[in-house]
Amino acid sequence: MTIATRPTPDRTQDDAGPDGLAIAIAGASLRLLPERALWWPQARTLFVADVHLGKAETYRALGVPVPDGPTQATLARLARVVDACGAERLVVLGDLLHARQAREPGTLEPLRAWRRARQALHCVLVRGNHDDRAGDPPSDLGIEVMAAPAPLGPFALCHEPAGQAPGATPGYRLAGHLHPAVRLSGRAGGSLRLRCFVVGPAEMVLPAFGEFTGAVTVVHGPGERLFAVAGDRVVEVPARTGAGR
Repeated sequence: MTIATRPTPDRTQDDAGPDGLAIAIAGASLRLLPERALWWPQARTLFVADVHLGKAETYRALGVPVPDGPTQATLARLARVVDACGAERLVVLGDLLHARQAREPGTLEPLRAWRRARQALHCVLVRGNHDDRAGDPPSDLGIEVMAAPAPLGPFALCHEPAGQAPGATPGYRLAGHLHPAVRLSGRAGGSLRLRCFVVGPAEMVLPAFGEFTGAVTVVHGPGERLFAVAGDRVVEVPARTGAGR
């Protein structure tokens, strides 16, 4: 199945939504956003990965005392970036819900309220490993669910990067799953770890979008560029700055 590419009128640069950091991939002009999202202005499409709604609720259901609020905070941040972009389509590259325990009112009712406020937004979920366990979102949420790889223009939409899910894809791969971060070392010996985009010759891995998610430190692979989310900016990290896992 292919996601339909809707025709869109020509847009001026001022109508492109948030600035972010411009990057050209597979003939498309994209923007890496500090909200840990990827914006494709020409197609009015916003990509996020690893939202993990209901993770805190899942932990509490298992008896782990964690604070309440990550689901609401994640949805609020998603609302801000969707509205700022004027996105007409939202694509989640896997792991919308964290687990089957997330299918409780504490998670689904805020998500339903979020969808009611954006009924015109075309939402697509490309199934990830957590979605396999949690199950597809309820049909009343109006979220189109697809298996990877899902073609969209020059892109192959996936959850897992090629190293975790080897095999040919029909275009440049957009993925998540890794929750990548890069470690920056200072001259005084200190270090800072920031979430990052991993941009390679054949695929891009997005940072995890969810508020309550871990991260895995990555380094530059062959032909890869790393772009760190540093507050309200996205900056490229020179290859010599990356540290080991």
